[in-house]
Amino acid sequence: MDKTSIRDAATIIVLRDRASNPRILMGQRGAKAVFMPNKFVFPGGAVDAGDRAIPLAKPVAAPCAARLADQSTLPANALAAAAIRELWEETGQILGTAADWPDAPQGWRGFARTGHRPSPDGLQFVFRAITPKGLPRRFDARFFLADAGALASDPDDFSNAEDELRDLQWIPLAQARDFDLPFITQVVLAEVSARVHDTAPPATVPFFRNDDEAHLVAQLGGDSPLR
Repeated sequence: MDKTSIRDAATIIVLRDRASNPRILMGQRGAKAVFMPNKFVFPGGAVDAGDRAIPLAKPVAAPCAARLADQSTLPANALAAAAIRELWEETGQILGTAADWPDAPQGWRGFARTGHRPSPDGLQFVFRAITPKGLPRRFDARFFLADAGALASDPDDFSNAEDELRDLQWIPLAQARDFDLPFITQVVLAEVSARVHDTAPPATVPFFRNDDEAHLVAQLGGDSPLR
C-alpha cells in the first residue's frame, strides 16, 4: 500500500478516576518511529483487514454506531475491534467480557488466552481526524473514549504490552499538555476535558478534516461546520 494513502485507524482514550482526579492512559513512541517519533500518544493504530470479522461480545452502542456511519463505509464493529486490539497490543489492557474464544484469529490469540472476548461496552465515539498532508503516513482516525472501570484487567499492569509504546502511565488530565504531544492530541484533549463529567454519548462528534486551506472542524450529526 502507498504509505501516503489515507488508512482507517482507531485510537482509544481510557479515562480513570474521572470524578476525582481524572487521568488518561498514554505512552511515548520510540525515537526511531516513522510516525510521530518521541511523542506521547493514546493507544491506537490502523484498522487491520481481519478486524471486520472479529466477533464482538456485543454490538457497538446505537448512538455511536450511527455517528461512525456518517461519511464512512467502514463498519462500526471493525473500528471498535481495532481500538480494543490496539489497546491490548500497546498497553496489555483488556476491554472485554469473560468468555472462551478457542478459534481466535492470529493477532488476537494472546487476548483470547486471557479468557476474554473483545467487548465495546462503554466505548464512545468522540472525535474524528485526518492526518494532514506532508507526513510519511496518513490516517483517518476515529477516537473512542472508555472509562477505566470497564477494563477487565489491572489498570496498573502493563506486563503484557508490546514495545511500541514506552513509559506507559496514567497522566493527570490537567498536566497532559506539559508532555510532548502531537497537535491533534492536544485538540482531542480539549474535547475529553469538556466531557469528563458527561457520561452520555455525544450528540455530535467533531471531525477535524485538516484541509490545506483551513483546518475545518465539522460536527458529525450536526448542522454546520465550525472554523
